[in-house]
Amino acid sequence: MKSGADRPLEASGNSPVSPGAPPGYSIDAFHRGRFYVLQPETEGHRAGLDAMLLAATVPAEAKGSLADLGAGAGAAGLAVASRIEGIEVVLVERAPRMAECARQTIGHPLNARFANRIRVIEADVTLRGEARCATGLADRAFDHVIMNPPFNSVRDRTTPDALKAEAHAMDSSNLFEEWLRTANAILKPAGQVSLIARPESLAEILAALGRRFGGIEITPVCPRANDDAIRVLVTAVKGSRARLLLRDRIVIHAGAGRNFSPMANDLANGRANWPRRARQSAQNAPK
Repeated sequence: MKSGADRPLEASGNSPVSPGAPPGYSIDAFHRGRFYVLQPETEGHRAGLDAMLLAATVPAEAKGSLADLGAGAGAAGLAVASRIEGIEVVLVERAPRMAECARQTIGHPLNARFANRIRVIEADVTLRGEARCATGLADRAFDHVIMNPPFNSVRDRTTPDALKAEAHAMDSSNLFEEWLRTANAILKPAGQVSLIARPESLAEILAALGRRFGGIEITPVCPRANDDAIRVLVTAVKGSRARLLLRDRIVIHAGAGRNFSPMANDLANGRANWPRRARQSAQNAPK
């Protein structure tokens, strides 16, 4: 996750495999070595549990195409491609350095088994209309969209690291509106959008979803059993008229120690997913 309470990658069975990485970068194993990501060692946001939880919202039976908006080095999108055979993934990232990390990640021999199903689009998620379509993000082109927006306010965090600042802090007061507008445009009817964010952003997220999506499902993510949520996972379906559902929470740590709970461990390592409770019925499906 993106907070000071984050678990290191090793805690979820992920570990650095730095030999062979360019200077200043590491090659990190995820899902206990099922896939690998090249990312800066000290600059920018390093992928962790947030990305794995987000990827887990894509159901095991998913088919078609998926867009990972604000993909960074591509960890969440790769987690989906690694776990679900046949799904095609587009990593959308505007920062040139992180987009290049994603390209090199795809090309790494350790990811060869699914590399032909992943590509990178270097583009700003907030582009509209013809400008967006020109980047390759066409209307109604995707079955799934996942996103991990830079959900901190600029005033929440200052850092001399430009990559990290861009990954963590939004420069727009309408960030969720802009990102979910794009998700709505590029999703097919009945397509699913998933995002992870801080709980305090929930009102903004619901306002942006409510004009376009239904069947909203909200899952709190708590560090421990008696702790308040530090993240929310939100999924919704384009054009659905199904009711909102507040899900049971995901508890990250078991007991007072640093070990993951069994559920968090399975989600972090691709051994389980977090499927939606509601299934689209005929009367709720968009026409």
